[in-house]
Amino acid sequence: MKKKVASSYHWRWRIGLLLSVLVLMVMFLKLQTFLMLPQRSFTHWQPASLNRRIAFLFLARNRMPLDIVWERFFQSAVEVNFSVYIHSRPGFVYSKKTTKCSFFYNRQLGNSILVDWGGASMIEAEHLLLAEALRNPENERFVLLSDSCIPLYNFTYTYEYIMSSPKSFVDSFLDRKENRYNPKMDPIIQRDKWRKGSQWFSLLRRHAEVVAFDKTILPVFQKHCKRRPLPEFWWQHNTFGDPSKEHNCIPDEHYVQTLLAIHGFENETERRTLIYTLWNQSAKNRERKGWHPVTFTYSDACPKLIQDIKSIESVYYETEYRTEWCSSSGKSQPCFLFARKFTREGAVRLLNENLLGL
Repeated sequence: MKKKVASSYHWRWRIGLLLSVLVLMVMFLKLQTFLMLPQRSFTHWQPASLNRRIAFLFLARNRMPLDIVWERFFQSAVEVNFSVYIHSRPGFVYSKKTTKCSFFYNRQLGNSILVDWGGASMIEAEHLLLAEALRNPENERFVLLSDSCIPLYNFTYTYEYIMSSPKSFVDSFLDRKENRYNPKMDPIIQRDKWRKGSQWFSLLRRHAEVVAFDKTILPVFQKHCKRRPLPEFWWQHNTFGDPSKEHNCIPDEHYVQTLLAIHGFENETERRTLIYTLWNQSAKNRERKGWHPVTFTYSDACPKLIQDIKSIESVYYETEYRTEWCSSSGKSQPCFLFARKFTREGAVRLLNENLLGL
């Protein structure tokens, strides 16, 4: 009898050991599958985070001329609510010697590239900023800013405005007046998906992933969307025909808008930007004729200017006969949280007269 009991116990022990080994093998195979997932899918496996951050992405040449404004802006923030990333020229380092904003220290990308303003390298820089910011699973919103931007409100108001919206903010409208669409883009980019707008966006994380990991639309832009050379670069022009009639395309004014339209995300966006820009048409000569952002100097940076910008509650898009009303939960709200382009002297005046409430 004792022998039978011992034998039965021995077999149960062997079966239990075998099942344990099988469970471990299954867990190991699942782990291997997880580790082999591509980078884009990997971001969806990140554990839920208690912190909800806005990633502030700056496109800069080198020094940040308005760093004194951003120092004041971020001082009032809880540090777990934001992250900062800066794309500047390769090799430039933000430290006590190069900036007066402590929140910019060592926030430069290590893999930055030389940017040709108005060229495809601009959107390549945006890719690098988004890819770096996506490495932090706490970053939920991604706001692209220039080095000439100022915040119009304090951090708390800005944070609540952006985080309370279930949508991205992307300035986007039909490009019916300018012949920037190149038929050679078809069929990858079809004419009915071609959009235009300001490059300055605020993206949800899932939209940021689409942009950062795009390997299909970007190469088409690099090949077929190019800015017409300026007159002084005469050797880059087509030898035959009128240079002013050459195809002219500014990649950063079309890329994100068109990409999201192709992916069917337009119903998930507020089709407006959060950054105010005043445009002025320059017509000194035919080759240089075009719209350029106005730069606000010390004399411009007055209470009336800031109040006028803050009072804007809608944006009209002429090519679509569309008025985009700025609202949240059915309540009207200001359209813009930031403004450009300001000189350092203009920003100093805004701070001294406490016009930004920072």
